[in-house]
Amino acid sequence: GVRVGQTVVGNGAPVVVQSMTNTDTADIVATARQVAELARSGSEFVRLTVNNAESAAAVPRIVDRLAMMGVQVPLIGDFHYNGHQLLADEPAAAEALAKYRINPGNVGFG
Repeated sequence: GVRVGQTVVGNGAPVVVQSMTNTDTADIVATARQVAELARSGSEFVRLTVNNAESAAAVPRIVDRLAMMGVQVPLIGDFHYNGHQLLADEPAAAEALAKYRINPGNVGFG
């Protein structure tokens, strides 16, 4: 199995619920609010789009805001084309995310 935060996925582990936000990740308040709603509704992981420098820079601030709200849920960064560059440019985002998802249709481009 694969560990995401404190949860194991795969290899016979119980099924877990993952949701994805539909907010602009750069909007820290709206994204943190939606992540909290999803977590409180039973989502065990929440995926965020990380598609530009602004959204990457927002990730650690979202995690901080969630902590102030008393919400702890692993965040998964959903990357397109430029994830390698965003993670290199924003190491705090790399640290704040529990896992990275590289869109398989975009591998090798950008």
